[in-house]
Amino acid sequence: MALLDHENLDVYHCSIEFLTVALRLAAHLPRGERDLRDQLKRAAMSVPLNIAEGSGKPTTADRARFYAIARGSVMECGALVDVCRAAGFLPSADAEDAKILLVRIAAMLTRMCRV
Repeated sequence: MALLDHENLDVYHCSIEFLTVALRLAAHLPRGERDLRDQLKRAAMSVPLNIAEGSGKPTTADRARFYAIARGSVMECGALVDVCRAAGFLPSADAEDAKILLVRIAAMLTRMCRV
């Protein structure tokens, strides 16, 4: 099967892995935490979508702009994981695993943002 450009990127696959973690977490948040659930899902979804869109841009500067947006969403996801842990919705061990993955994604995107 033919692959699109973004499907060849390790950072894309890591972002999909984090998205699955975030969606599982969102599904287990209490009913009253709808805003937190929606924000987590949006931020986590933004990462692979911006990586994919950026990989299809014709210039290095355009690609870097989308990778920077994805990196910002990674930072937002990290803060949301912190909020979930602080509120007692996420065990510390799970939060640590999520943050390790986010740090890895952020490092790759930081390198990709350099023009």
